[in-house]
Amino acid sequence: MAEVTFPLPDLGEGLISARVLEWLVAEGDWVERNAPLVELETTKSAVEIPSPQSGRVTRLHVGEDEELAVGEPLVTFTVEDAGIVGTVPEEKKPRRRVRLTLPED
Repeated sequence: MAEVTFPLPDLGEGLISARVLEWLVAEGDWVERNAPLVELETTKSAVEIPSPQSGRVTRLHVGEDEELAVGEPLVTFTVEDAGIVGTVPEEKKPRRRVRLTLPED
């Protein structure tokens, strides 16, 4: 088991902060990946952020009606396996070569 902290993501359009309107989960809840996590309000709109992964909500770092900056901790999850998924591709030499020769007169 490992703890993974999810920071407030960059919401685009030059926004540097957001205010929590409503948490859609509570500490201790199990949440699935892409399930609704929190509703945030920016200076331009209200958005619902999905959970970036499956896990148990360990800590909500900000309360409702509080503001936080992009990159600050939003929520911490306890996950069963936080290892790398997949494999790292091997670098291979190109199979095809291009030869340039001058045309013969």
